[in-house]
Amino acid sequence: METVVSGIRSTGNLHLGNYYGAVQNFVKMQHEYNCYFFIADLHSLTTHPTPANLHGNVKQVLVEYLAAGIDPEKATIYVQSDVPEVTELYLYLNMNAYTGELERSTSFKDKVRANPDNVNAGLLTYPVLMAADIIIHKATKVPVGKDQEQHLEMARTFGNRFNRLYNNDYFPEPYAFSMGKNLVKIPGLDGKGKMGKSEGEGNAIFLSDTPEAIRKKVMRAVTDGGPTTENQEKPQEIQNLFDLMKVVSTPDTYVHFDGLYNSMGIRYGDLKKQLAEDMIVATQPIREKITDIANDAAYLRQVAIYGAAKARESAQKTIREVREIIGFRKF
Repeated sequence: METVVSGIRSTGNLHLGNYYGAVQNFVKMQHEYNCYFFIADLHSLTTHPTPANLHGNVKQVLVEYLAAGIDPEKATIYVQSDVPEVTELYLYLNMNAYTGELERSTSFKDKVRANPDNVNAGLLTYPVLMAADIIIHKATKVPVGKDQEQHLEMARTFGNRFNRLYNNDYFPEPYAFSMGKNLVKIPGLDGKGKMGKSEGEGNAIFLSDTPEAIRKKVMRAVTDGGPTTENQEKPQEIQNLFDLMKVVSTPDTYVHFDGLYNSMGIRYGDLKKQLAEDMIVATQPIREKITDIANDAAYLRQVAIYGAAKARESAQKTIREVREIIGFRKF
């Protein structure tokens, strides 16, 4: 069975875009592959070195991924910092990672431009830590977005360089797990691009949002003055609302409002009210699970310990063999 590794950001709540996109694919993968899903708390320190509530953020992310369907009995879900072998491999890989190639990383250049006062060594070597996360489990498939493809290419570079330097075909090459057509694109409420927290709190519907919060956000969604001719093409901000309705509402509801738009009888207030109620219904089961899991400290502790043990079993084997390949010996 092929091994899949994917990192999970340790900040921010899951929103509908995450849930109907990557997370549902993770849930499917766990039945077909040997999956390792880690909460990347070490990575978060590169841009937020003094987090206000690191543990609370990690807990919330763990709670929401469990509520969304990740099964700790089928997939290994763990906190990155609970597996110290990752940082040991990170150290070994850093010894053969060149400053020039790291400085040419697109994401590094972007981060430097965005945060010129926080250009730290961790930021520079971010791709090396990402490589360690992946090859510590000898993964061959990695679900990544376009913005991470260069990092994955660098992970292959570091793994292949290790193999070449020590004349040992040890690390397999990891490649992007293309979810392509299987990914559902969820637009935001700002009338522009995709749903995401980085676009502003009002752009995203979070799985933990209360019904009242959902209603307020949807009612503030961007609209226009309404159609001026029958069957006219919908502008982006209106198409976004219909795309959201296609995901959370019944087909009959979608057809009803689409017909009203095409006949110039649409009232956006009615559309938004219906969309908000359908979102509330769609997220209710997960919202209830989030509450139940968050209040079960014993279960969360059990999941974290079990996940760390499974991840460390794999990581310790890799580190033991890597040490032997490099030449470390006990006297």
